[in-house]
Amino acid sequence: MSEPHSESASPEAEPEPQTAEGGETRCGLIAIVGKPNVGKSTLMNALVGQKISITSRKAQTTRHRITGIRTEGDTQFVFVDTPGFQTRHNSALNKSLNKAVTGTIGDVDLILFVVEAGNFTLSDAKVLALFKPGIPALLVANKLDTVHRRSELAPWLKGMQERHDFAEFVPMSAKNPKDVARLLQVCRGYLPQQDWWYAPDELTDRSEKFLASETIREKLFRLTGDELPYSSTVVIDSFKEEKGKTVKRMVRIAATIVVERDGHKAMVIGKSGERLKRIGTEARQELEKLMDAKVFLEIWVKVRSGWADDANRLRSFGYE
Repeated sequence: MSEPHSESASPEAEPEPQTAEGGETRCGLIAIVGKPNVGKSTLMNALVGQKISITSRKAQTTRHRITGIRTEGDTQFVFVDTPGFQTRHNSALNKSLNKAVTGTIGDVDLILFVVEAGNFTLSDAKVLALFKPGIPALLVANKLDTVHRRSELAPWLKGMQERHDFAEFVPMSAKNPKDVARLLQVCRGYLPQQDWWYAPDELTDRSEKFLASETIREKLFRLTGDELPYSSTVVIDSFKEEKGKTVKRMVRIAATIVVERDGHKAMVIGKSGERLKRIGTEARQELEKLMDAKVFLEIWVKVRSGWADDANRLRSFGYE
């Protein structure tokens, strides 16, 4: 029996076409791709204007295709944050992640290829090799704030253009609002004129249940650092909305953190349960802001050896 920590959706339908007032609208699908840990999720959150994709210093935290929506003026940008393309391990989990990347790249209007400004590695090259002809790609040189000599970017950029015929080069920092606004303007020109796919106030096509699991997983990675192996995940066991007596909305969530070994379980729980309590508290506080509700969160930790290489169990945990 695992130690719990307590803290005081329906199938998705096809979206109805939407139209802005006063004329032609633009709408299109934009893939955000790159190797693990280049800042894709941070960029996604900045482009959408709200946190919908988890971020962590730990590499390979994004595991699902996550759609983020931003509607501005006459344009609706539909961004897809993909997992970092995996090149180091050949587990069933990593095969699932890579399938999400390759499936996305071939079915978009524009690709944002995110790299660290001034760097290009073999892992970057393996992602670039997936690009399909005929789909425009922007070279997004992220983390520009870490480049001390901007003059060094010129020869690097020339080399990048020789590797692929990029439509444009966008040097930026995802943490700089002006850079993000400039990237949005660049993206707009590549989107076709058509009706919007979502209502103007929608931010993601993912359910609150999914966002709950991602939020808990983010806190798990942030608070365990490099101690906890990559092969851990979060499963939502129940997600129930209730009428509150003193609040307009109340949500009860029961979740399980799945790890591969007893030692990992002890690591997550921490001394006297303190680490698990902090994971639960931070996740609950963030979910209350995201869902505008009073959240009661209960988290268990269970050991499931070999889950990351078990295709059937991966599917039961929500991986394709």
